[in-house]
Amino acid sequence: MEHIVTVQDAVTAFADFMEPTAAELDAIELEMPAILAAVDLLDAQITTLDRTPSELDTQRVRRARRHLLAARRQVANRTTAAASLPGGAA
Repeated sequence: MEHIVTVQDAVTAFADFMEPTAAELDAIELEMPAILAAVDLLDAQITTLDRTPSELDTQRVRRARRHLLAARRQVANRTTAAASLPGGAA
């Protein structure tokens, strides 16, 4: 006879004490423009999956791709600027 045992990690994986920290929430907030731009790009790409893309569809995908690249650049510049702020240990 085999005993059925629960896996502790699976049981406590979503416990209340496992909430994101303030630093993790700040990082998500910092990356939110890039996340939303990626969603827009995926939406534009999904729209063209089941049909031949028109010129308007192509422009929409191109615009979404440029917006995503600009958002990623902005996030990268902000994190680089935050890391090089004066006042750190020399």
